[in-house]
Amino acid sequence: MKVLLLGSGGREHALAWKLKQSPKLTELLIAPGNAGTADMGTNIDIDPNDFEAVKKVSVDNQIDMLIVGPEEPLVRGIKNFFLNDPQLASIPVIGPGRRGAQLEGSKEFSKDFMFRYGIPTAKYKAVTLDNLEEGLSFLDEMKAPYVLKADGLAAGKGVLIIDSLDQAKADLETMLKGKFGEASKKVVIEEFLDGIECSVFVLTDGSAYVVLPEAKDYKRIGEGDTGLNTGGMGAISPVPFADEDFMKKVHRRIIQPTVTGLQSDEIPYKGFIFIGLIKIGNDPYVIEYNVRMGDPETEVVMPRIKSDLLELFEATAAKNLKNCTIEIDDQTVTTVMMVSGGYPEAYEKGKEMTGFDQVSDGIAFHAGTKLQDGKVVTNGGRVIAMSGMGANMKEALAKSYKNAEVVNYEGKYYRKDIGFDL
Repeated sequence: MKVLLLGSGGREHALAWKLKQSPKLTELLIAPGNAGTADMGTNIDIDPNDFEAVKKVSVDNQIDMLIVGPEEPLVRGIKNFFLNDPQLASIPVIGPGRRGAQLEGSKEFSKDFMFRYGIPTAKYKAVTLDNLEEGLSFLDEMKAPYVLKADGLAAGKGVLIIDSLDQAKADLETMLKGKFGEASKKVVIEEFLDGIECSVFVLTDGSAYVVLPEAKDYKRIGEGDTGLNTGGMGAISPVPFADEDFMKKVHRRIIQPTVTGLQSDEIPYKGFIFIGLIKIGNDPYVIEYNVRMGDPETEVVMPRIKSDLLELFEATAAKNLKNCTIEIDDQTVTTVMMVSGGYPEAYEKGKEMTGFDQVSDGIAFHAGTKLQDGKVVTNGGRVIAMSGMGANMKEALAKSYKNAEVVNYEGKYYRKDIGFDL
């Protein structure tokens, strides 16, 4: 099979690494890819949101499947674009259409969906400038801290958690007036849930599904979960507190109602559902849905999957997942994200990277890197994820950290406490 994979991050390198292991794969194209994906297939320098460019690559290379890594092309409707084009309609797309992608593309849509199907989540109110007074009254009824979420996609930056009521009211107004652009012209105010978080990943063909390994990621830049939010500084799988009893509740209360809810709403869905969970007591609540794999969670999930990923994607496209099982490695995988100096605020790109020849007993999943004049240079805030596998978390982390030490570039930083709370 000839496969086109869209995206350029650590998630896409991990997906490419896993796809490369399939005997069914004949050719892998990654658009635009990074320095790491260049070893897995052929990088093609196009914007995944330029659908005409994606079409040209697909037709010219006679691809058999499109796998969409990031959320933005899905929310913009790349699946619909393929379905509505006679030259592309027969090519299966792994990822939902525009309506299904609203689970991530609109916080209000996803909260409304959860409430309608009895899926446990926090109380909420959607607010625009037109009903600002209702929003302010809703804040008055809430207890601190106050959670404000931009309704649309804001590149992981559209969530504020505020301790002061006055500050929350002021921030609500500035968000509605465009603090996060179009994404925050509508804001969802949410009740704050206090617990420990993890993520569950489902691959569904719209009726049947398989559950991938769960993971826990670490969002804040500073050790002890302090400082600014990032796209993710590391991850661990499996998650010790997501035991059999907890996961049974996740299946019964969340995964099954989500998949049957999509069917009831007549939303065809072939792709990943990422369920961001919080455990309160021993009960799971949904914080958010995403419609693709997480990053850096993919870098710990993919190494634990023993099954042929391309075979699972074929079954998803053919609506045949009911006949599939997924085999999981019971070892622990950890990943430590190395970032650029200054990230998540201003940072420089183009720093030469060295030491890859010393990486051993682990996998370096490239994220913000590119090849320049034959050298690997930094090309993003999150640069590279060092994944290690071991019999337990301590053993896996030792491998991740050993490899994080040997790869060097100006301004490198990584958290040395991944897994500290487990």
